[in-house]
Amino acid sequence: MTDPLLIRRAGPADAAIITRFNLHLAAETEDLRLDPACVAAGVAAVLADAAKGVYFLAELGGAVAGQTMITYEWSDWRNGLIWWLQSVYVSPEFRRQGVFRALFDHLLGEAARQPQVCALRLYMHRDNVAARRTYERAGMVQTHYEVFEYDNPHPLPPTPAAE
Repeated sequence: MTDPLLIRRAGPADAAIITRFNLHLAAETEDLRLDPACVAAGVAAVLADAAKGVYFLAELGGAVAGQTMITYEWSDWRNGLIWWLQSVYVSPEFRRQGVFRALFDHLLGEAARQPQVCALRLYMHRDNVAARRTYERAGMVQTHYEVFEYDNPHPLPPTPAAE
């Protein structure tokens, strides 16, 4: 008998695994080496403030197998909330076992219970063929939008978390 795949909302005790997964995600998908302290602070900020986003974890056999985070965008055109899937990662030993699909289905269920949610979106590196196939199998389609970005050369320093 196989263990059931459980999906749960992450909490502060999950910060280390989420940070580790995010570092692996950047290295595997974009060959980026991120600053672990910066990523840890970013993860902690989300875990402390649901207005920034919410992480969901998939557990299999008591081990965290994968994760995703949702962040929010308001669409005035649709008078609704768009959930952006971010930090999507499945640990290599759990790939091809339905982990992403379970996370995605969980989010679809959550969105269905919240009528203000009008869409789920994500962005991915254009060369990530495996991810593209996974998202297409889940029923997602490539849109006609392209992403542009401006990196602020002088961001404000982060404010200390309220104690």
